[in-house]
Amino acid sequence: MNKIKYCFASLLFVFAVAVSAQEGEQKEKEPGHVNQSKFKQLYEEFATPNTYRSASGAPGPDYYQQQADYKMDIELDDKNAKIYGEETITYTNNSPDDLEFLWVQLDQNVRAKDSKSPLRNGGGVPLAETTGGFASKYMGEPFDGGFNIEFVKDASGKPLSYTINQTMMRINMAQPLKSGGQYSFSIKWWYNIPDHTVNRARSGYEYFEKDGNRAYVIAQFFPRMAVYSDVEGWQNHQFWGSGEFALPFGNYDVNITVPADHILDATGVLLNRKEVFSKDMMKRYEQAKKSYDKPVLIVTQAEAEAAEKSFSTKKKTWKFRAENVRDYGFATSRKFIWDMQAVKIGNKDVMAVSLYPKEGNPLWEDYSTKAVVQTLKSYSHYTFDYPYHKAISVHAKNQGMEYPMICWNYGRPNEDGTYSDRVKYGMISVIIHEVGHNFFPMIVNSDERQWGWMDEGLDTFMQYLAEQDFGKANPEVIAPNTKYPSRRGEPSKIVPYMSGDQSTIAPIMSNPENVYQLGPNAYGKPATALNILRETVMGPELFDHAFKTYSKRWMFKHPSPEDFFRTMEDASAVDLDWFWRGWFYTTDYVDIGVEGVKKYYVSDKPTKKMQEYMSARNLTEADLPPLVYLAEEGSEDFDANLKGKSPSESSKTLKEFMMDNMTETERAAVKEPKYFYEVTYNKPGGIPMPLIVEYTYADGSKENITYPPEIWRKNDDKVSLVLSSQNELTNIVVDPKAETADIDTTNNSWPRKDEKSDFDQMKESIKGK
Repeated sequence: MNKIKYCFASLLFVFAVAVSAQEGEQKEKEPGHVNQSKFKQLYEEFATPNTYRSASGAPGPDYYQQQADYKMDIELDDKNAKIYGEETITYTNNSPDDLEFLWVQLDQNVRAKDSKSPLRNGGGVPLAETTGGFASKYMGEPFDGGFNIEFVKDASGKPLSYTINQTMMRINMAQPLKSGGQYSFSIKWWYNIPDHTVNRARSGYEYFEKDGNRAYVIAQFFPRMAVYSDVEGWQNHQFWGSGEFALPFGNYDVNITVPADHILDATGVLLNRKEVFSKDMMKRYEQAKKSYDKPVLIVTQAEAEAAEKSFSTKKKTWKFRAENVRDYGFATSRKFIWDMQAVKIGNKDVMAVSLYPKEGNPLWEDYSTKAVVQTLKSYSHYTFDYPYHKAISVHAKNQGMEYPMICWNYGRPNEDGTYSDRVKYGMISVIIHEVGHNFFPMIVNSDERQWGWMDEGLDTFMQYLAEQDFGKANPEVIAPNTKYPSRRGEPSKIVPYMSGDQSTIAPIMSNPENVYQLGPNAYGKPATALNILRETVMGPELFDHAFKTYSKRWMFKHPSPEDFFRTMEDASAVDLDWFWRGWFYTTDYVDIGVEGVKKYYVSDKPTKKMQEYMSARNLTEADLPPLVYLAEEGSEDFDANLKGKSPSESSKTLKEFMMDNMTETERAAVKEPKYFYEVTYNKPGGIPMPLIVEYTYADGSKENITYPPEIWRKNDDKVSLVLSSQNELTNIVVDPKAETADIDTTNNSWPRKDEKSDFDQMKESIKGK
């Protein structure tokens, strides 16, 4: 050890002795306890790694997933708001198991007359209801939107036995489907399309009374294969309404027949573009494929307004093929304006697309496609290059839903075309969020039915990064010298939730149906946690590499929460068990403060505590090596003459040590601290976090120190640290930049700041009026 470092390391010896003295004291035996440390290994929570999913978080050598391919003929009855379909599903069993039966999801049955979904919640009479919600609950007959199954047949056309259990249908095969085998069957069905503006359906239509048209956003519209996986076999959780969808990947051939004057776009490559496009539309489409700086209108507002009046009785069929997607959606209306812009992603061009009625303008023509472009760029940068050929943003009132290559988004100006910043930013943000869902979970295909945070939380975190990128790339959109006003992601935004009533807070690791506040639980808290993990705990470089590793490992696969947790550690060499346990498995919160500060000076004389320590062990000063003692200011050991003196002036043994062991040059280079402090930090909150501290000294200088979260590993309640300085300490602030979502900042400062209560602040505001 360097002599100078050794010299001042000896100053800390007295604190070590004091601790030893406390440990040596006899006290009454206490009962044993279970290890409740946040830093213990997550073995109790995690499943044992196996050949399907490795301990590193990567897919194992025996990982498998099933495939479901669809051929569908769909017809939309615009006059009666019904949809009819016939589909053939070819299911490939890549699992090592022989399957006795198959399970198909009938998600529209959540809107059947006999649905149990409306009966699953209690709560009594609400303070208020939306007009549509009140009408649908208490006035008239309930809407019947469930599937009407006309037949289920095998590949030879013979009827198949099936059993419907609410939103799930079991296909009873005559023989088990062997491992490696394929099975094809057909279903014919229809249902009544709901008005999604009335009952907040994820799929449906909006009716425009002024012109008599509907705009349709259609999804969950066909019986879909459930997931069979190594984690839980067949997905067996019903669709109740909150938990979303778990689906296998496959290829889709879809023919959609709609009125001839409709404009339609959907998941997949449009195969008969020349049949459904006019010559002008084809010409504009070719221009859009080369337009990288602004959108090109494929259908203008004037053309859409003209089409609103036509109500053609003819039909047109749009044909699509989609490869390696987990779901399918489409939007259609004669009201749609249509624009497109090319964006370079990696080594290929992707089309950023928007569909919207005139009611969306001027807001949508200005910002929708621009938001799609930024989303594709930002998400691709942090994860993987967007693999599909297009991404579509569709205007739908009060909507925010996502499907492969297509999504519905809200944001509508007033009738006179004006809009507030709140509406503008809300629209841009929801487009970023829903387009971003192409990455999570449409490609990184987590089980939304079980783990809502794995798609919503990861996507909301990425949304925050993309929003900030959008603000930088489009400075004309936001106020000068300001950041994009993200609703979620910044630590301070989650404080009201985490400091709320614990009886209405659930851990992030809860099923979406079982949480009280889905928005903060599945969106806000995990997004904030990941933002803190990136910015404060790991740092962007380590985090970004690990996050990209996870994204690439699990693109087009089915990850579990453990796969995410393990990969983040595997690719960063950062042990994060304490972080996952605190943020994801509990409802604990962050609260770290300054409990107290004691000032010490170097002394030549043993303190009273030191004397008691020596006496208890029958020791004299002669039995000990040369020591430096520290006396607390204000104690009986304190001598006012110690103030202002350097350690070598106050301690003969230290001065002698320096004279004997250091050259004159070395002694001249020593900067002797004149002030010593014992700062005690406490942690009323249950989540350990890095202890971020700003120290301010009498000369105005500041020192920022970040102590690692491991500082709490042996004492979850409080920790005392020694601070030495040549200048007097005047101020301490914990978490000065609000990086940790600390719920109580009244204890973050020393000296303690007197903060007025909410009542006192209210009185002052009234008095000032």
